[in-house]
Amino acid sequence: MKNYPLVKCFGLVLCLLSSVCHSKEFKLFVLGGQSNMNGFGYTKDLPKNINEPIDGVYIFQGHSDADDAPIAGQGKWEVLQPGHGIGFSSDGTVNQHSNRFGVEMSFAYKLRTLYPEYNIAIIKYARSGSSIALEAAREFGAWDPDYKGKTGINQYDHFLNTLVNAKKSMDIDADGVPDTLDPKGIIWMQGESDAAYTEDIANAYQANLKRLMDLFRAALLVDDLPVVIGKISDSWNNNVGKVWPFGELVQYAQEKFARDDSNATIIRATRYYQYSDTWHYDSAGYIDLGKEFADAVFELNENKDK
Repeated sequence: MKNYPLVKCFGLVLCLLSSVCHSKEFKLFVLGGQSNMNGFGYTKDLPKNINEPIDGVYIFQGHSDADDAPIAGQGKWEVLQPGHGIGFSSDGTVNQHSNRFGVEMSFAYKLRTLYPEYNIAIIKYARSGSSIALEAAREFGAWDPDYKGKTGINQYDHFLNTLVNAKKSMDIDADGVPDTLDPKGIIWMQGESDAAYTEDIANAYQANLKRLMDLFRAALLVDDLPVVIGKISDSWNNNVGKVWPFGELVQYAQEKFARDDSNATIIRATRYYQYSDTWHYDSAGYIDLGKEFADAVFELNENKDK
């Protein structure tokens, strides 16, 4: 017992004295996708109100790895702070923050204004360059659960292990009392890699996306869990113009998914964002996209509960 953290011991004593341990309920949001979900914004560009830890918001970001690598998804619950963009890593004991951010900072800050009386939990797993279609995976990885490869481990397996690891330690705020997670939405920013290779791969995107989101919902045990899709865009920063040769086909597939699913919607503001390089939005883009995601998932939940 001497090695048990003092704050947890104190929490357990309070529970015993009061006879009843009251857990906190956290509204849970899952962030997934490829590099524009990972995040290439620079923390130095964050406005002051989101360039610091956000009270009442906790994040578990799973360490990402390639297909066929040993199962990944290691992470540790902590109060959300800047540094969860590209370059973030975790061994399950220590989180190593980077100088980059994604949508999570503005997303969380806006959710706190929309749900001021609730605690917020975020589970994030993203792999830069990853596709859904295994035919487009290359060295980056695929979310197709049927991918076998050398070991049978793919991005969906890493994501599932992220969920498993996040749920192993359900005392999210480390107060000695187990907490509960109430899933409220899936936020998905991905599709560029599926638009990069062939027409057939791009044409398969809608079916692949629907299947993957159904699997996400099943993993989170909520069949009609709201899904918000970030519509891919193109920087046109290429020697032939377009970066994603079949981008319009994937965009159409994303629109159709959002139209056909009564608990899904799509964010189109991405068409107006500036880029920091050929593939990634600038810092202002990630800040706006996080707000857009928060507003959209809040509205879906409000409509769902009516």
